[in-house]
Amino acid sequence: MSIESLARSEIRDLRVYETGAQASGAIRLHANESSWTWDGDVDSLNRYPEPRPATLQTCLAERFGVAEENLLATRGSSEAIDLLIRSFCRAGEDNIVILPPTFVMYSVFAEIQGAEVISCPLLAENDFKIDINSLLNKVTANSKLIFLCSPNNPTGNVVSESDIVRLLEARKDQSIIVVDEAYVEFSDVDSAARLIDNYDNLVVLRTLSKALALAGARCGAVIGNPALIRMLNAVLAPYALATPVIDCVLRALSSDDVTESKVRIEETIKERERLLESLAECECVQKLWPSQGNFLLVHFRDLESVQKRLETERILIRDIGGDFARITVGSADENNRLLAVLNE
Repeated sequence: MSIESLARSEIRDLRVYETGAQASGAIRLHANESSWTWDGDVDSLNRYPEPRPATLQTCLAERFGVAEENLLATRGSSEAIDLLIRSFCRAGEDNIVILPPTFVMYSVFAEIQGAEVISCPLLAENDFKIDINSLLNKVTANSKLIFLCSPNNPTGNVVSESDIVRLLEARKDQSIIVVDEAYVEFSDVDSAARLIDNYDNLVVLRTLSKALALAGARCGAVIGNPALIRMLNAVLAPYALATPVIDCVLRALSSDDVTESKVRIEETIKERERLLESLAECECVQKLWPSQGNFLLVHFRDLESVQKRLETERILIRDIGGDFARITVGSADENNRLLAVLNE
């Protein structure tokens, strides 16, 4: 049984939309584009970009260490989440499984699609580890996607490879195991993408928003077996990535910028550990947890009063309910300002 058979039948039957042919230097009278450009337009924005930018696909595959046939470029990893849920979940029939507290958009996209959301909470009393037995007891025959965020947003912990493999094997031919690695560059674990050739029900999500500082560009990738990638390619809108985005990302993936990003990642990790130690000494902090992302999960004694004070200094942190907040690791100066206010 191929894993694509879990997809909606109408999705399996889709064919990639055929855009107008693109040939360098040709007179383009086939794509209903404008023949004129605005003053200052140096990117030829009157013309459509490549429907699937080949050079970008190649560069992303090299960055993430996979074959090109295993990867599809998307508008951030959020679009990949939406693609997967739309492709595999029938409204009112199928479900996804999430492990809260986790990235809220898994649930949002499922609700938009009309898919049920089954929650299997992480073990807060055990540093938010996964209860694999509980998860496997909660899944159903219609559990099409199981989302694992690693490092997890907002708890910062990673899912062990042994847990990922256990789920892949337990749900073989039954569920897609989606490992969202938006923050993996800040961790000490290898990408689960190295397991792709062994498990056709594994999908890995990557993004350039965090480690490469390109959140505004909206560029990421979904990684999976070639047949699944071909199916998602048919669902993804043509010309999904704008010309300025493609050009920007290709520049950022140049060797010099990639080297610079590695330096910045190391600086962020050092700041994360410094911030962790300093926050532990703040009287307003009740508890906090180590993290392998570019953020920390903090339990405040009174988050409302903390936020009011921080807002007077124009410092924003993310309230995630119950006196818990997620704090992104900023620059050294930004972190010092935060600590100064919290220590008042």
